[in-house]
Amino acid sequence: MKSMNHVTLLGHLAADPEIRQTSTGKKVATFSIATDFRWKTKDGENRKNTNFHRISAWQHLGEICFEYLKKGSAVYASGRLSNREYLGKDGQKRYLTEVVADDISILNWKKSAQGSTMDIEKMQPEESEDEMIAES
Repeated sequence: MKSMNHVTLLGHLAADPEIRQTSTGKKVATFSIATDFRWKTKDGENRKNTNFHRISAWQHLGEICFEYLKKGSAVYASGRLSNREYLGKDGQKRYLTEVVADDISILNWKKSAQGSTMDIEKMQPEESEDEMIAES
């Protein structure tokens, strides 16, 4: 039986991306995307729940994200879910779930006489997924 690990998000950056270099010299940018879920209660009241999703973008894609994305940027991101554990500063085991991006598109809405339009600038990594998996 086949399996699939794919995530697609459309939202806004919660903060500017941060970039770092691993001990093996690979660059990784991390940032969070906020997505909203809206609904109406039985009483007709509008409600909204916001979720924050941690994204990591490796190598060239990460450099582009760090250079061009800013807090509030509208983005489309797709990739795979990755779970990992690490030791916190207090020595306690911590767990982290993030989206390892393989595609990021910057979304820009422009007003025109005909209404709103959306431009998409697509960014994709230059390295193989195997290289990214080895680092995560």
